[in-house]
Amino acid sequence: MSFTAEVKDELARVPAVCSHCDKAVLAALVRIEGTLFVSGKNRYRVEIATDAPSVARQVIKLLHELYQLKTNLTVRRSVLHKTPNYLIEAPAQPNLAPALLDMGVLSPEGGLVLGISDQLVAKDCCAAAYLRGAFLGSGFVSDPRGDFHFETIVESEELAEGLVGLMARKNIKARIMQRRNSYMVYLKSGSAILEFLALVGAHQSALAMENARVIKSVRNDVNRQTNAEIANQAKTSRASIDQIRAIRMVLEAHGMENLPPALQDFIKLRVRYPDATLKELGELANPPLSKSAVYHRVRRIEQMAKELG
Repeated sequence: MSFTAEVKDELARVPAVCSHCDKAVLAALVRIEGTLFVSGKNRYRVEIATDAPSVARQVIKLLHELYQLKTNLTVRRSVLHKTPNYLIEAPAQPNLAPALLDMGVLSPEGGLVLGISDQLVAKDCCAAAYLRGAFLGSGFVSDPRGDFHFETIVESEELAEGLVGLMARKNIKARIMQRRNSYMVYLKSGSAILEFLALVGAHQSALAMENARVIKSVRNDVNRQTNAEIANQAKTSRASIDQIRAIRMVLEAHGMENLPPALQDFIKLRVRYPDATLKELGELANPPLSKSAVYHRVRRIEQMAKELG
């Protein structure tokens, strides 16, 4: 099961906080996943499609409990993906038009409402419920073990702006991107996705994501430290090779016995410990030397080699 499916399965079981929260969830699902058919004045038919069985059960349950609507369920199987798809139909019936009006899908004049009805989301718990329904409808969140990404696809810019506004109430900064004939509301940062999951009630999924974030952070820290150590070792090795090359030139030209004792001591240490850093060479010296003192000897030998070259 994908992480998105796990989140949706958890969200479908979140209980309502107040008596209006279920209406907000259903309204978002109908707006985002529903298709409205008109066959005459005040004669409507609605189809709602989802590939999540938990979402299908919730849609049917809410249509029955909130508006006493009759529904038909058709289970279709995709030949390409071999996964079931659930089509819930609310056929034409007297209660449907008033239900669509109550859910903010239709205006009192009979036209479609493009944004989100203020009455549906007046309370913070209902705003969270609407966002929960929106994610249940067309939400996607990537596996937290990879790159963080969250999106919800809607058909109107007004609805997209409404969702962004609901998130902004809780200081969750979402963005909108137009994608052909639809609009994508998306979050990119892991912290923003975590805040959204907690807001809509997916606490177990938020915990799983936080655990994945911690593991990823530790792994990245280890990788950075390992890469830094490898880079330092490579740098030390290159410096040691350059120093030994300079030492060979100086010894061939002057001989060990003609060099100052300080340079003789350094040359012996460098040849004996070719992989050691300057700091380590200073600690191995007798008496011990500071890193700057060792570096001063290196510079003298390199200067002598340069003059010979």
